[in-house]
Amino acid sequence: MLMKTKASHFPNRFIMAFVIFLVLILIGTSGYHWLEGMSFIEALYMTVITISTVGFGEVRTLSSAGRIFTIILILGGGGLAGFAVTVGVDFIMSGKWRDYWEKRRHSRMLSELKNHVIVCGFGRVGKNVTNELRAEGVPFIVIDIDPEEVTQAQDCGCLAVVGNAANETMLHEVGIDKAKALVTAVNSDAENVFIILTARSLQPDIYIVARANYEDSEPKLLRAGANRTIMPYHISGKRIVTTLIRPGVADFLEGVVHAGGLEMFLEEVRVESDSELAGKTVAETQIRNQLGVTILACRTDKGDFDTRIGPETVFQPDGMLIVLGTREKLREMMKFAQAR
Repeated sequence: MLMKTKASHFPNRFIMAFVIFLVLILIGTSGYHWLEGMSFIEALYMTVITISTVGFGEVRTLSSAGRIFTIILILGGGGLAGFAVTVGVDFIMSGKWRDYWEKRRHSRMLSELKNHVIVCGFGRVGKNVTNELRAEGVPFIVIDIDPEEVTQAQDCGCLAVVGNAANETMLHEVGIDKAKALVTAVNSDAENVFIILTARSLQPDIYIVARANYEDSEPKLLRAGANRTIMPYHISGKRIVTTLIRPGVADFLEGVVHAGGLEMFLEEVRVESDSELAGKTVAETQIRNQLGVTILACRTDKGDFDTRIGPETVFQPDGMLIVLGTREKLREMMKFAQAR
């Protein structure tokens, strides 16, 4: 279910109090006009001073019917007006209106989501995933069954909801029909399987990356519909062993990633057929000299990656490149690769 606030009933009470107040003024104004023949301004004035129990400055001496109407308006309307004012003041002074508007803003952001990533689980892996998505400028939303985790995600500036990611209604609410990808990173492989099955049934084309805790879970996650599986502990183990056995390699990779104090990234760049790069060689485009990026590989017609990149390598239309560079330079590279 979506995030709820304790102030959810206050807007309804506030609106009801406001409507009651308007109805009282309408009844009072109409009554004085009909019973006493007052003009609109006179009838409105009499209604306001009667409801507010001020009771001074009567515009004219009232008839018996007018006095009875005034008594009824004071007894019935005074209490209702007091309720309306009390609710209104409580709503404004208590600060609960902020919760109400925050909930409205949250709902609006949900409705505006598109081409986003759904992150299921805000544990250690989920937190790092959201950090990277934020750094890349990719819109995302977090689902977690634990309200404390959701609160923590919201405190970090994430759009997050409480709910079971394996629930169809929940996935519809976070816009799975408009999402481009889903990351399932909950601690249980069995739960990840259920999430994948549900997501795949609702959106057959969505790209799914699943966390796997155990090697024997990987084929199950793939059969359930995941496009890719990641084993965090497996990756961490490899990195630790590389640092242990091949410290020079680890230092080199770290130096490449943080060369010159600038953080470097690997990016896949698709060369669109109508772009400035399509059909030209590396030497003709002078990409490295212009942008300072390094082309590490290009995908061949067979689907393999060719790492033998030289000056005569041709940028194939609709081909895929693996490029190393800073975030800003990679964005410029992608502009060159887009259709003119």
